Amino acid sequence: MKRLLLAAAFAASLCLPVCAQDAGSPEALKAAQELATIMTGDTIGQMSSALTAQIWPSIQNQFGSKVDSATLAELRSEFERTLTDFTGQVTKDAPAVYARYFTAPELREMITFYKSPTGAKALRTMPKVMTDVSTEMQPHMQAFQHDLNTRIAAVMQKHGYKN
Repeated sequence: MKRLLLAAAFAASLCLPVCAQDAGSPEALKAAQELATIMTGDTIGQMSSALTAQIWPSIQNQFGSKVDSATLAELRSEFERTLTDFTGQVTKDAPAVYARYFTAPELREMITFYKSPTGAKALRTMPKVMTDVSTEMQPHMQAFQHDLNTRIAAVMQKHGYKN
């Protein structure tokens, strides 16, 4: 389940910037809506498929021996639907966010790029790339968490706080 939450948070981070700024201009919002349409075309489906391929095996292992095949099939269907709904909701507000961070001319430059052959390939390929990056990160997360906890404990101890 931790993997599912990590993957969902990772997917959300791909769709939305982390900090907010002032609202963008109406012109920037219009350009951002066009950009979002281009960017979310098949991306949501690809992200959902890639995340399903990455996460589903552990869910199947968790429930596979406890439920019949019809229940397992329904669980997978529900997982896929929920993931697609989540990804769609996360990306719904993206144009307003893009408009806060980019000017209308910058957004139009991005539109031009994503309409180019390389941009179109990036849109098709990046969900797979990001899933692979996430997969590569996963084995290192426990060591990272342990290292971070150790460092935090050292700083706290240095300043007289007990763990």
